[in-house]
Amino acid sequence: MILPIAALAAFAIATAACGGGDPDVVVLGPDDPVEIRTLISLTGESTLGESLRAGIELAVDHFGRIHGHEVELGPVVDSMCNPEDGRVGAERIAAEARVLGVIGTSCSASSVVAAPVLTAAGLVMVSPAASSPVLTSDLQGNPGPDHHPGFFRVANNDLNQVRAVARFAYDELGLRRMVTMHDGDVYTTTATRVFEAVFTGLGGEVAFVGVVEKGQTDMTGLLTEFADAGPDGVFMTLFRAEAEHFIPQMRGAEGLEGVTVISGSSALVADVLALPESEGVYFAGPPSHDGSNFNIATGRTAGEALGAYEAAYSEFAHVTPYWAHAYDATTLLLSAIRRAAVPDDGNFLTRLVGIDDEGTLRISRSELRRAVWDVSNDTALAYGTGSGGFPGLTGVLACDEYGDCAPGIQVVTHHTDAALTDPGELPVVYRFEP
Repeated sequence: MILPIAALAAFAIATAACGGGDPDVVVLGPDDPVEIRTLISLTGESTLGESLRAGIELAVDHFGRIHGHEVELGPVVDSMCNPEDGRVGAERIAAEARVLGVIGTSCSASSVVAAPVLTAAGLVMVSPAASSPVLTSDLQGNPGPDHHPGFFRVANNDLNQVRAVARFAYDELGLRRMVTMHDGDVYTTTATRVFEAVFTGLGGEVAFVGVVEKGQTDMTGLLTEFADAGPDGVFMTLFRAEAEHFIPQMRGAEGLEGVTVISGSSALVADVLALPESEGVYFAGPPSHDGSNFNIATGRTAGEALGAYEAAYSEFAHVTPYWAHAYDATTLLLSAIRRAAVPDDGNFLTRLVGIDDEGTLRISRSELRRAVWDVSNDTALAYGTGSGGFPGLTGVLACDEYGDCAPGIQVVTHHTDAALTDPGELPVVYRFEP
């Protein structure tokens, strides 16, 4: 006997509501929120972390409900920018049965251990700031050693930043003999290694690679070794806590007078820019958001979003450019959840399985992972506004098969006035496009 359409629809809805015991499927009742979590560093890199948290909260507010369901962030889980706390935080989130996705982490060191845990749990993680190539790929079609399919990011792959620094140093500044350093972190060690390969490939020389301990404040020994190497430039990959000691001490170090300093984006924060000794330092990082860029999921231009950010989170509004990446990461994840909840195949019954007349929502975690890629690569299907990527505050996002979603554009800025502490206002002196 052939059942009438109404009976088939009722059967489909009943099946969806029970979830069928499938751990891949999250079924939300009419009053249940859509739950996502934030896994970022509020202790190890608090300046960056607080700025990211503000960008995430603003994005959730601007995005609104998903098929009538509120979005619930829950408490921030502190990854503390280190592997152990990244793993513990990921395990804590993975144990929550209704969580669908994670914004984080803010550091590559914690993402390396969080990504496999969250991927194994079927979750999606979209990072606004973890940039090491080991998490995605070498941009030549080869996966990184720590790549996991649940990991995506809207921050640029560091290979682009390091290439930009090496070419700027060699071609624009005429530097030929440089020294570098790392602190054992996966971000700093990889950046240092890649820089040496690119810079020497251009014809330059890396005369010395120093090591800094996390939390180190006395840089005397390192600076003596730098001076002995006789460099004309330094590539600094340190984070804020160590950079705040390294830069002032280097300026007063004998034998390093007049040596050029180029920093990666890990120290591109207001606290470092406020140091008088930071005048003259070059900083590589993502381009400041163009005020005319707009986020397709919220309809806000970058200028409008920044205005709202300044009004709600004035203390974090001009400390790092990565608040906009957090906004884009959040809206990309929420857009994917919205798409996964209502499969866009045009089938009436399938749509009823996704969301019924009473507000029951059925979301497949495996479909959600695919939806991140789909939403970021085909806005025609997601929004009916054309194809070619997901327009965001930071540019057009399009995730590749390894989770790199950012356009890869990098700029080098020159900091010449310690009174200017907004990273977005530093003058751009070099632009790199892959």
